[in-house]
Amino acid sequence: MLKGIIVKNISNSYTVLSENKLYNCIPRGRFRKEKKTPLVGDKCIIDEKNGYILELLERKNELKRPNVANIDICLIVTALKSPLFNSLLLDKEISLAILSNVTPVLCFTKLDLLNESEKKEYEQIKEIYEQIGFKIFTNIETTELKEFLKNKIVVLTGQTGAGKSTLINKLAPHLKLKTGEISLALNRGKHTTRHTEIYDLEGIWLCDTPGFSSLDLKEYSKEEIRKSFPEFSKYSCRFNDCMHLKEIDCGVKKALLENQIAHSRYENYKKMISEVSK
Repeated sequence: MLKGIIVKNISNSYTVLSENKLYNCIPRGRFRKEKKTPLVGDKCIIDEKNGYILELLERKNELKRPNVANIDICLIVTALKSPLFNSLLLDKEISLAILSNVTPVLCFTKLDLLNESEKKEYEQIKEIYEQIGFKIFTNIETTELKEFLKNKIVVLTGQTGAGKSTLINKLAPHLKLKTGEISLALNRGKHTTRHTEIYDLEGIWLCDTPGFSSLDLKEYSKEEIRKSFPEFSKYSCRFNDCMHLKEIDCGVKKALLENQIAHSRYENYKKMISEVSK
């Protein structure tokens, strides 16, 4: 028996890395009875001779979308143009990472497509998220990004067509991942990643995943959504359970009026609250 980490999953077939060797394994039948599903990123015990995953070790976290485990950083790749910048989708991704106990880091792409006016808008967007405390990179800062991600397990996520595969190719040209064209009619890209896999990029464990055009938050409560906006915690409200909507003496709404909280973030918060059912 060996201890390893699941680095690839296609259907019910799992590739496990152990002692610098790769093993193709399937889960033991009892996993289904116990309602356990192995995930990419899971540390596990395998029977390397017979090709079975025998045991899943305790997870430190689990990201729902993409469904991966034991992640240090969620690198959210966001296009500023083609497809158009979508602040709601970005804020949903940030919230999902925070609620999964994963550190969100932002990487903006396609700055080269921006005109002068759009570049100024980007600087404003960047300032909003930097003031909250999020780490920000662009897709041309590959040297700085590689240094920051070194020795970490990173999940790469973002809207379809945002440039995830292109970014990986810049970080590790030898992988030669397939990239897709952008559909101008749909304002989104073609899906080019078909499965979940972790790549070893010279000390960075990087997980590329299928892209998406929308995210569902219905499984979360309103209180959880509120918790996923860290800037709100800086302000005091009359009521401990204040949702920062219609309540009186709300510190968050006061900070909003004083432009201490970004209006775009607050509007997205209200939209996300309206989507959840609990």
